[in-house]
Amino acid sequence: MKIPFVNIIKQYKSERKKLLSVIDKTLSSGNWIGGNEVEKFEKNISTICKTKYCVSLNSGTDALTLGLHLLGVRKGDEVITPANSFIASTAVIVHLGAKPVFVDVKDDQNIDENKIEKKITNKTKAIMPVHLTGRLCAMDKIMKISKKYKIPVIEDGAQSILSKYKDKMSGAWGTVGCFSTHPLKNLNASGDGGFLTTSNKKIYDQIRNLRSHGMEDDRNNIKNFGYVSRMDSLQAAILNFRLIDLKKTIKIRRDNAKIYLDNLNLDKVFFPKENKHQFNTYHTFVIQVDKRDELKKYLEKNGVATAIHYPSPIHLQECSKNLGYPKGSLPNTENQSKRILSLPINQFLQKKQIINISNLVNKFYKN
Repeated sequence: MKIPFVNIIKQYKSERKKLLSVIDKTLSSGNWIGGNEVEKFEKNISTICKTKYCVSLNSGTDALTLGLHLLGVRKGDEVITPANSFIASTAVIVHLGAKPVFVDVKDDQNIDENKIEKKITNKTKAIMPVHLTGRLCAMDKIMKISKKYKIPVIEDGAQSILSKYKDKMSGAWGTVGCFSTHPLKNLNASGDGGFLTTSNKKIYDQIRNLRSHGMEDDRNNIKNFGYVSRMDSLQAAILNFRLIDLKKTIKIRRDNAKIYLDNLNLDKVFFPKENKHQFNTYHTFVIQVDKRDELKKYLEKNGVATAIHYPSPIHLQECSKNLGYPKGSLPNTENQSKRILSLPINQFLQKKQIINISNLVNKFYKN
């Protein structure tokens, strides 16, 4: 039995007939940049995220870059963030000439909000929590710090579309929220894509301008030196189509997580509980275990594909050698990187497959 970690092929086969109709309609319109599908997507997202505005972009990375830029992050500034995210979260800070200031994480892999305040200096320009695995950070406490020091919050919500904390949506807590629609995300395009949410009209107007060369009303009226970060109409149409079943997709992933938790031996496997304030959308299902590498090989030998998100923290990567964070500086982050393992949780898994994976994990630790 082969159990893939993700199953994009099965997703496409399940929607092929209807999706091809959407693609044909979009391409036949001749409107491939901007237009109705893009406007519809932005309206749909602002509605479900409960923000006033959404701006579609060509990647989650660009959402972070433009978001930080519009919050005033420049050369010599500092941005507080964790080091256990995908490299893009830190790369955007560095590319703006700013310095990432890393804060260690809690057992649930999210930034430790109790350690943020000690990292604030007169150079701190933004706080960027990362909602890893689809689990929101303790945003109420982070926003209190933000208000106290008048430092804006930019949410890295790449993995957390439709996730909630205390009934407030991901992307609605900070000044801006940044999301990815990469093919591996719960809401996935058939290529790169992303978007930014905000309720700040000034930021909304600025980012709409910057994403398209700085053009104001037409290509001959340039307000600013901008970028090219538009979502094309085809990806917007595909996303609008997949938005229809997004809540269903997330329900299945949440159900799959429950099957795991009902069948795994939690004396041997650590999984952070979802507390009453959280609504986790399970972009990934990450367990923490001893002998992680051996377990990974054992599962692969038995036909189960797994992944590690992420095996080497950002501060220990070669690219970070001049940032000033030696080995041992972020103990929880470093310890977790040796123990975390992502099990398959995609919406095309069968219950018996999840039970089989759980039994294999239990058997490994019983031997």
